[in-house]
Amino acid sequence: MALRVLVTGAAGQIAYSLLYSIAKGDVFGKDQQISLVMLDIPPMLGVVEGVVMELQDCSLPLLKGCIATADVKEAFTDVDACIMVGAMPRREGMERKDLLKANVKIFETQGKALNEYAKKTCKVLVVGNPANTNCYTMMKNAPSIPTSNFSCLTRLDQNRAQAQIAMRLGTTCDAVTNAIIWGNHSTTQFPDVAHAKVNGTPVYEAVKDDDYLKGEFIKTVQTRGGAVIKARKLSSAMSAAKAICDHMRDWWCGTKGDQWVSMGVVSTGNKYGVAEDLIFSFPVRINADKEWQIVDGLPISDFAREKLDITAKELTEERDIAAAFLSA
Repeated sequence: MALRVLVTGAAGQIAYSLLYSIAKGDVFGKDQQISLVMLDIPPMLGVVEGVVMELQDCSLPLLKGCIATADVKEAFTDVDACIMVGAMPRREGMERKDLLKANVKIFETQGKALNEYAKKTCKVLVVGNPANTNCYTMMKNAPSIPTSNFSCLTRLDQNRAQAQIAMRLGTTCDAVTNAIIWGNHSTTQFPDVAHAKVNGTPVYEAVKDDDYLKGEFIKTVQTRGGAVIKARKLSSAMSAAKAICDHMRDWWCGTKGDQWVSMGVVSTGNKYGVAEDLIFSFPVRINADKEWQIVDGLPISDFAREKLDITAKELTEERDIAAAFLSA
């Protein structure tokens, strides 16, 4: 039976880079048939129809159907997986509070549609920024879906961190394992390689430059999205789509061995002193039943504690602003 996969913001750059990979089997399995549902606002439906034509013209054997729609009921009905790419972008002169308010409205509506029409087993990945708080909003509006079925994307930040270490050491990205992104998908995130390894050697031993790892490395990963925009005049699309594929594939198929990955998940019950009821990026392992579990017992240095507290504070403030708009 075909998996019904919803992608929102389907007319945008990220979706354009993403949809082919999903349809050809790179995400949910090489033998898994896919039915794609593409949601966007009515003025963009013509563009989405063009994307549908291209997907048809790819002649992909796993793709059993494509639907372009602006109707949330049609979009969310019986979906198995939702990839929430669409969101209100920050416009020039827009205050952070205004951005949060605009996105609360979007994700409140979509959360209610998810709650009413989607399968209760549906897995939800929120990509549109502010991703953590948009995920929180959606989760709060879909109480019939388990909170463990919601996550936000921090895999792009993890991939960026691994790439920086690999380039520093002149090795390949797959040699770098267990890098962690803690917290918010924002410039307060904490890219942490204190527990990471490169070809089995602890990263701190391999790099031999603590000042770099606690300074320039962190700043580079935190601000990489802005650097891409400055260079490209457009936001990250190809790398974001790749990270979405990585995230969903691991969620669907499980992580390998003793490796972990970074996902923004609900913080309730965590052992790292992070406030309850946030969507916070943690290291997680995922089993064959698509169930994630936060990796417990990692030592947290004073340096790391300070970084975790900074990003948790920002997320708490965002959550409280969003919650006020939800109750208004």
